[in-house]
Amino acid sequence: MPIALAYTVPGQTSELEELIQGCIRNERSAQEKLYRLFYPRMMAVIRRYIDHEEQAEEVLNNGYLRAFQKIGQYTFQGSFEGWLRKIVFHAVSDYVKQNIRYKEKVLLIEKDQYVNKDHADRLYYNELLEMVQLLPGATRMVFNMYVMDGFSHKEISKGLGISEGTSKWHLSEARRVLKDKIEKQQLHLTK
Repeated sequence: MPIALAYTVPGQTSELEELIQGCIRNERSAQEKLYRLFYPRMMAVIRRYIDHEEQAEEVLNNGYLRAFQKIGQYTFQGSFEGWLRKIVFHAVSDYVKQNIRYKEKVLLIEKDQYVNKDHADRLYYNELLEMVQLLPGATRMVFNMYVMDGFSHKEISKGLGISEGTSKWHLSEARRVLKDKIEKQQLHLTK
């Protein structure tokens, strides 16, 4: 598979930089092109946390609105996609804070029991994503933040407004539920 290298010649700007400059000038056509360019990747981030398409679309639009409002703060250093992803993730986090209520703060930690890797490899990626999507909202959010995005429990607790213990409980619960679902598919190692 060929790899395209992105670089700019001094004195010239890349197409992405031109789009960003157009967005800074509040040009609707540049905003639309930028929206379409990053739509699939940003929607993939959101869909890990929100399973209803209409809600995911709403969160994505809120994320883009924030990005367009703050685009003048982008310094053209580092990845623009990373900068946009962070803003979209904050929109997801705000949505979850508003729509998921934490009635109890529970600290419950269990030791992980592992599923044999050879058997787990038979589990297709889409099947695993479906299992994750079936987790309760708060548990799915914490699992995705910790496992998929690499956030620490401290960062998760700060981002979601919950205690670190509650974050650990949700992760433990997600692992327990996923382990049970995988075992029901007879992917576990039998002795």
